[in-house]
Amino acid sequence: MPGGSASIDRAGLALLVVAVVSVGAAAVLVRLAAAPALTTSFVRLAIGGVVLVAAAFARRARRAKAAPAADANGSAGSSLRHLVVAGVLLALHFALWIASLSQTSVAASVVLVCLQPIFVALLARVVLREAVGARVAAGIVIALAGASVIAFADGGAPPTTATTTSATTGNLLALGGAVAIALYVLVLRSQRGDVLVGSAIVTSTAAATLLPACLVSGAPLLPSSTTQAGWLLALALGPQVIGHTALNAALQRLPASVVSGSILAEPLIASALAWAVLGERPGPTTLVGGAVTLVGLGLLLSTKTSSA
Repeated sequence: MPGGSASIDRAGLALLVVAVVSVGAAAVLVRLAAAPALTTSFVRLAIGGVVLVAAAFARRARRAKAAPAADANGSAGSSLRHLVVAGVLLALHFALWIASLSQTSVAASVVLVCLQPIFVALLARVVLREAVGARVAAGIVIALAGASVIAFADGGAPPTTATTTSATTGNLLALGGAVAIALYVLVLRSQRGDVLVGSAIVTSTAAATLLPACLVSGAPLLPSSTTQAGWLLALALGPQVIGHTALNAALQRLPASVVSGSILAEPLIASALAWAVLGERPGPTTLVGGAVTLVGLGLLLSTKTSSA
């Protein structure tokens, strides 16, 4: 369970802010890359995996010079199995969610994929026996209410290449992505190992999972242009390496319900960027929904992790 000291709480919240801001930029970067969903998912995870594995090996080499290596056996096998399962779930999440972005609006897609706290809060109670206090529950409910307003406001505005029917499909894909990432959060919540090594294993496993999917479907394994490559690189280094590594670290310090509920800030960030970069301007209803979501997030983040 997370520690009760104020310093740990502040560190966890700082990591959470970095994660949410980084991940919030992902939807716009996916749109700018304009690559097939499986290609985008694979390249993002492959680059992220290479960076994280290299960083893990470099740090291990530095530590080996300073002191003899200490092998950690014990539950290593169990931990590795959990990390591999998390990697498969992460691959499924990206494949579904990124596919949704070509068929529905950024706001609707991101809001729906961020409905994961519903699944996390219910499963955390049953699987992890993690209590969800009244303040956390109220914060999630209020934030979800605001997120739902955004979805209803923008759900009927798919991208210009999509139809109203495909927007429904896109919304369902985003919802499937929410279920996958909720399970991912719960699997990683119980891990207490090295965050960098764990992130490297999870990301590499996810990339390896998507490789055969790309080969079978005929999706390109490489970007089709230097511009596309640049956007995919930004997607890999920002939301993937920085965002998800910070998220994994936050999961070791904060309750799963708080971490997942805080991800509801992603629709606000994604919608603002979609307005500024893609011209998807939110209407008054979306702005009201954003304000309600912020109220819920404020209540959620004011919760003392030691009493969760």
